[in-house]
Amino acid sequence: MRSCKARYIVPLLAFSAQRRCIPQRLIRIMQAVAHIIAKMGNHMNRSIVVLALVALAAPWAVLADPPKTLRVVETVEIKAPVSKVWATVKNFDSLNVWHPAFAKDEIIKGTNNQPGAVRQLTVKDGPTFTERLLAFTPKTHSFKYKIIDPSPLPIRSYRSTVAVTPSADGGSVVTWTGAFKRKNASDNPPDAESDAGVTKFITGVYRGGLDNLKKMIEG
Repeated sequence: MRSCKARYIVPLLAFSAQRRCIPQRLIRIMQAVAHIIAKMGNHMNRSIVVLALVALAAPWAVLADPPKTLRVVETVEIKAPVSKVWATVKNFDSLNVWHPAFAKDEIIKGTNNQPGAVRQLTVKDGPTFTERLLAFTPKTHSFKYKIIDPSPLPIRSYRSTVAVTPSADGGSVVTWTGAFKRKNASDNPPDAESDAGVTKFITGVYRGGLDNLKKMIEG
């Protein structure tokens, strides 16, 4: 027959594993409480203990820190006038023209370069997801867009701006900015789904596009 300690600690550990959003400090408190209860003897009903632990954990699960907003800003200087660079990047249906990671970009709703337009992007050897154009401003050579959730990417609440500005030497600076949160809300997500992991992912996407844009335009 299992000891009283095993009867209470094993269910606790199983419960903790299922509720990954519970802070580790609370799990340690729950484990300590279970040890104390176990010492009180086998006469205690295990289900009562587990219910007590669930009641203890519930408010902490609600109060667990949610994923924070992350930001990435990447730039590239291009030896070409703003008009030429803007002409290359401005079309909402042409990301695949200058970004080597995308196989296809097509408008599936609305009108190209008009706020509200929705484009469907297909990653080379990868998934498909959709984005909505939020603003398009030729005067400032910029546009804003968002990824439509849910998407197959490890992020959510993603919004981005692409802008082209003149540089001091007569060339251009392209700035790609993004704000987002990781999709996995657990305390200990896999590395690729952590804050650092998704930030690295978006940074790589931006750098891949901007570096290729520079190569295309400068020759």
